[in-house]
Amino acid sequence: MSSNIEVKRLRFWSNAVFACFISLLLTQAALAGDAKTAEPVKVKVLIGAMFEIGQMQGDKAGEFQYWYQRYFANSEPMSVVGASNPIYCNAEAVCGAVLGMGKVASSSNMLAILLDQRFDFSQSYFLITGVAGIPPSVGTIGDVSWASWLVDYDLGHRWSPEEEPAVSPAFKPRAGYESLRSFPLNQNLVDKVYGKTQSVALQTSPSAERYKRRYSQPQARRKPRLLMGTHITGDTFFHGPGLSREAQYITELYDAPPYTMTEMEAAAIAQVINRLHGTQRLLSLRGAVNFDQGSASESTLQHLDPAPGNTAGGFDITLQNIVAVGGHLVDDIVAHWSQWRKAEQ
Repeated sequence: MSSNIEVKRLRFWSNAVFACFISLLLTQAALAGDAKTAEPVKVKVLIGAMFEIGQMQGDKAGEFQYWYQRYFANSEPMSVVGASNPIYCNAEAVCGAVLGMGKVASSSNMLAILLDQRFDFSQSYFLITGVAGIPPSVGTIGDVSWASWLVDYDLGHRWSPEEEPAVSPAFKPRAGYESLRSFPLNQNLVDKVYGKTQSVALQTSPSAERYKRRYSQPQARRKPRLLMGTHITGDTFFHGPGLSREAQYITELYDAPPYTMTEMEAAAIAQVINRLHGTQRLLSLRGAVNFDQGSASESTLQHLDPAPGNTAGGFDITLQNIVAVGGHLVDDIVAHWSQWRKAEQ
């Protein structure tokens, strides 16, 4: 009798130990599966546009719609804590998001994305894109420009010009902003991407061609082309020849190349990226949808607030030009990731 009891006890404990062992194996497998699922996306390229007008497809396009159609139409939106818009990532680890207009919205949204533990940006290329203004002495509607420098327009001292008529422009830098007011980008990288995208065909439109004839400057009247130069960032949407000269003066003060594009976000975004990852793989790509000043036949206010139907006429083709140039680069990065990932830029 006692021997039977001992056998039953032995079988019970053997079965219990076996069950625990199986349970442990299953738990470890589940944990391994969870860990695999939770492994962060190693992002190859992060595309940041500033605004969208309506839907992601089927209506008037804003800065992100053509990017969405090219890369993210089959991707699910992922909410990011602290960001006002979702991020999209495709199967090739290209991600994109609408960051918002102006310095505060765009940089705070970028920070939220960079701090999200679901993504690994340690080897990412950051592509900041959007529309911009251009001096008519430099370029024309539909031009696309890679930034060699990003310069902040706002950080400094300004005064009303009539109060100090002997001092022009009415601006001087403020001490203490040296590391925040300008960002020379990785020139080796900028030269490389400029060379890879220089052959991309750029579009124009009949309405843009008609509008450009108002301007006498040869650069304003030519066909669109790819440029390289300084992008100047200002929350102030400045217009007119006086403020355009001031913007060029600021770039000279900071020993930057002449400015080709005026926009509202990139220098602030650069500051955020620089804190976490540096700017060695940061790129800014802008397309000109307006001139930064009126023609000889209109005042600055008339140019700033044109009559209905009196706009530059190149908004949509410029958006397409931006994505044609930037997409050519993104496709190259994805196709040759082993080289881009290891590149000593």
